[in-house]
Amino acid sequence: MAHERFGQAFKAHRLRLQLSLRKFCEVNGLEPGNISKLERGILPPPKGERLYAYAKALRIAEGSDEWYEFCDLASAVRGELPEDLRDDELVAQLPALFRTMRGDPPPDDQLAHIVALLRKR
Repeated sequence: MAHERFGQAFKAHRLRLQLSLRKFCEVNGLEPGNISKLERGILPPPKGERLYAYAKALRIAEGSDEWYEFCDLASAVRGELPEDLRDDELVAQLPALFRTMRGDPPPDDQLAHIVALLRKR
């Protein structure tokens, strides 16, 4: 199950803090049952403020590579683009990207347009 990947990453961050599940939840005012389900991949990764609160509880510094990786993994597991990368023009080009990944590249002008959109970021 895709949710398991996020749960494994969440658990790895918690264990890095050397906190049991119960202690982690106690310190951060979280429900152990919900965090356990999240770590086991039963619950999907949260979005928005809840995701950011979990990152903070896991002592992941906002804006760090680790923070982006944590948030991007949550988005990917949910099958969504990260919130900060949602751009209508870029989303419209995703089918060309998918074709390329399947071995059917888009015309050069469309590929150049996609590259230009990505470079604007």
